[in-house]
Amino acid sequence: MTWGPGWRKLGLTVHVAASVGWIGAVVAYLGLVLAGLGSSDPQAVRSAWWGLDQLTGVLAPLSVAALVSGVVQALCTPWGLLRHYWVVVKLVLTAMATTVLLLTLPEVRAWARLAAGGQSPDLYGQLMHPGAGLLVLLVILALSVYKPRGLTPYGERRLWARLARRGTQN
Repeated sequence: MTWGPGWRKLGLTVHVAASVGWIGAVVAYLGLVLAGLGSSDPQAVRSAWWGLDQLTGVLAPLSVAALVSGVVQALCTPWGLLRHYWVVVKLVLTAMATTVLLLTLPEVRAWARLAAGGQSPDLYGQLMHPGAGLLVLLVILALSVYKPRGLTPYGERRLWARLARRGTQN
């Protein structure tokens, strides 16, 4: 099933908005971690943890929205979900990033509760996830823009089947 141009543009708008929002939220998360690490004030570190906790409420929905809208976009456009390697790689990376994010959120919430209780948990452990996550999201972005060539075996079979149908119609 493919969408018409109007629906395709709407789907693309939703997907781009969710994806860009996710990148922005990760950058904000990284900024809070760096601000907390750069401060010797325990209150500033606790405030950074509070901000990280608040961002988890934005990160999770944006990551899931980017994943779901990307799958819908792929299924309802000529690109397909499994025809091109770049789409498959984007799918795998997005699914992995969303999974890692969702699995680490309870830990962030627990640390934030400790910080709210007066402790100042170490922020160094929070540096790797947003840094690696941002790198993965930028790779996904580059794949979206450059769309490297290469059909999967499934995509090649679909292409040959379509060409064969055209040949028999002439």
